[in-house]
Amino acid sequence: MYNSLLPVSSRHALFFCLFLSTFELLTYVASDVVMPGMLTVIKDLNAQPHYVPWSLNAYLLGGVSFQWLIGPASDRFGRRPLLLIGCALFSVSCLATPWVDNIQVFTLLRFIQGIGLGFVVVVSYPALQEAFNESDAIRLIALFANIALLSPLFGPLVGSVVLAYLSWRTLFIAIALMAGLTWFGLLRWMPETIGVVREDGSKIECQPLEVKTLARAYGDLLTNPRCISGSVALGLVGLPLMAWIALSPLLLVHHLKMSMLEYALWQLPVFAALIAGNIVLNFTAEKFKPEQLLYFSLSPIFIGIMLALVMTLIWQNIIALIIGMAIYAFGLGICNATLYRLTLFSSEHGKGSVSAMIGMISVAIFSLGGALMAGLGAGDSLSAYIIAATIPMLAALFIIVNIFTRQKRSKTKITASGH
Repeated sequence: MYNSLLPVSSRHALFFCLFLSTFELLTYVASDVVMPGMLTVIKDLNAQPHYVPWSLNAYLLGGVSFQWLIGPASDRFGRRPLLLIGCALFSVSCLATPWVDNIQVFTLLRFIQGIGLGFVVVVSYPALQEAFNESDAIRLIALFANIALLSPLFGPLVGSVVLAYLSWRTLFIAIALMAGLTWFGLLRWMPETIGVVREDGSKIECQPLEVKTLARAYGDLLTNPRCISGSVALGLVGLPLMAWIALSPLLLVHHLKMSMLEYALWQLPVFAALIAGNIVLNFTAEKFKPEQLLYFSLSPIFIGIMLALVMTLIWQNIIALIIGMAIYAFGLGICNATLYRLTLFSSEHGKGSVSAMIGMISVAIFSLGGALMAGLGAGDSLSAYIIAATIPMLAALFIIVNIFTRQKRSKTKITASGH
């Protein structure tokens, strides 16, 4: 049982987490369930195949574009009203999508839907961190990741089945209606974490929303090596997976001529391994320090990607790629929540601002990195994809190891000065 630091009942906290996770799930469903239908979308809208990955890239760009304002606004006005605004915007933009008649407007609406993802990143995650103690917060983030990962795990499979009976336009209407119901759930059950005296006697004060204050806060964060390093590492270490989500319809269906069902089934091992990593994290978060868990996660991440690289180049086979990707995804499941927590608390500034900085940098890397990989031909073959995916992964490991080295040096200096 997770005990909230806020003056609410366990039942209230449970429903809060339930609707929060539902909103997060829907923001991923809007990507992963839709992706199997993107080849149909471009056919219906008379567009070229290169627009397939841009559906995800525009969505991610929307997620990153306004985080710089959403985070500080939630520090000033509270998490609750901002998340309600984000959920409403997401629902309305999904409802508008079925009526488009060209790919440019479709892509624009995907961008607006992605703004809803930005609210999840910079409002809901800090709200969780503030509502629960450290170990419970890490376990909840891991649990939320499991719930959210049901989307990429079953999304392509569900999407391919659903789209066999429903049009992609009807699918967007269904997502909009579910988001509307979630809005009412959040309206009823989401507590405020800002300006509320918590059970331990602490209180998170509102932060002023001023241009000068914002500039100073982001300036401080940009000069905080641990915050910037952690944010960049979060983006780079997850980029191979995000690029896989964006490019796999092209790789598997367009080039390898797989059916939509085969495409969906090949997603299962990767995302099942990701969930397995999150489950391991959920059971070990109380037994080990976040730094220890993060360090442990590096081995499967490195081994998985390198194994995928070597075996794919040798055998040019989807099985070879998926084996390595699954091992990498297991490590990523352990890495994400722990690295996020360590980065979030690397600064004393309001967690909305810090979370916004983390989200802007990491999601920008997802979006721009994915677009760059697609532009360089990573969607042309399995070999091209894994070669491109290896580069950001190695860069991420280098940054994370540097974070550890810097921490050890700081602790050594503190110990030496104490003597």
